[in-house]
Amino acid sequence: MKIFIFSFFLWSTLAASPLQLIKKGLPDANATLLVIGGIHGNEPGGYFAASILATHYKILSNALWIVPNLNQQSIQANKRGIHGDMNRKFAHISPKDPDYPYVEAIKQTILAPEVSLILNLHDGHGFYRKKNEGSIFNPKAWGQTCVIDQCHLNAHNKFADLDAIANSVKENINKKLIKKHHSFNVKNTNTKFDDEEMQNSLTYFAITHKKPALAIETSKNLRTLEEKVFYQLIAIEEFMRITGIKFKRDFPINLPSIRQLLHNHGKLRINDNIIINLSNIKKTLSFIPIKSEDNTFLFTHPLGSVRVTKSKTTLVFIGNKLVTTLKPQFFKDAKECPREFNVYENKHRKTYPAASEFFVKDDFKIEKQNGIRVNIIGYSSKFKNESGVVVKRSDLQKRYAIDRNNSTYRVEFYKDGRFCSMSLVHFEKGKKDNE
Repeated sequence: MKIFIFSFFLWSTLAASPLQLIKKGLPDANATLLVIGGIHGNEPGGYFAASILATHYKILSNALWIVPNLNQQSIQANKRGIHGDMNRKFAHISPKDPDYPYVEAIKQTILAPEVSLILNLHDGHGFYRKKNEGSIFNPKAWGQTCVIDQCHLNAHNKFADLDAIANSVKENINKKLIKKHHSFNVKNTNTKFDDEEMQNSLTYFAITHKKPALAIETSKNLRTLEEKVFYQLIAIEEFMRITGIKFKRDFPINLPSIRQLLHNHGKLRINDNIIINLSNIKKTLSFIPIKSEDNTFLFTHPLGSVRVTKSKTTLVFIGNKLVTTLKPQFFKDAKECPREFNVYENKHRKTYPAASEFFVKDDFKIEKQNGIRVNIIGYSSKFKNESGVVVKRSDLQKRYAIDRNNSTYRVEFYKDGRFCSMSLVHFEKGKKDNE
């Protein structure tokens, strides 16, 4: 099984690195902010904020690097760390540890000469207060904090004053609170002298190598994921301001907009001949025509991943969310398949590439191609080949739709008993084709 990420945003990885490292902005930047999400798999505020940062922000000056899903297996499992706490492995780690390649790769990224400032994203329990105000509001809590390991970095660096940076971020976040008790504070762990456990952390590794680093902890006690993501994003924007990064985002930063973005799960391509729109998808899709092994999965969402079970069922995740289960029907791929197909709607003929999406209002017809059999999933007919047949929405059985609105159906193409490609037809009134 192979898993890759694809999208419209600029991305790359370090040579031979297991990390998904997304680079945005200018290659010759005066400052680069590195944002890391997902070191703990049960802290979704951090990694979903990083994914929105990667896909919905345009960087206009300097540079932004993003690792949205450092601990992908633990994110799938929604656990802090399935191989132990990854954030306690930066001082010493055995090469036999399953986390070793990821820890070593993020160390290389942190130490890259381009990186000016590091921000590690977390969700922490409770609401930090300097005085004890109860079981949730107390000095032992981590939520709603800008965390520093020490006040100053012992190096000549324009971002060396960690305490001043943290306080500036805190003050500006506190001007935008959803509720008054969500207020942020600065938490100095004084790691070198007071916190032996934190001496093994990512941020302490960075500052001991003369790289300024801080953490943002939103509270696990916040009511919704969009609230956590909201505070993460406005914190990140403050860090971008500090590092001189100018940006544009394509959404207003408020809870309804963030909630909508969190429900947009993007698209999945399988073997470059199947496309599945994951937003509003049903919990289970059956008879997905894939190979028995060596399938390649590509996501537009930075947090997209799969896990294949012993029964060969494919579980599809966006972050810690299981969005659908694909039950396979194994086929060998056909050779010399058509690269495009034609669709008639109201006598208008349009051409689409294989494995794509098209939109119609009421009915459609797939133009016949020599040697190609079309199977429209959910259409009951006496035809072995359903090309050349006018298909109405009312002709399709809703239980075969892939989405909860029962408006999207699979159109599959076969040649000589082997699989060519799968496209999607959307029945949506008044919507233009999205090619």
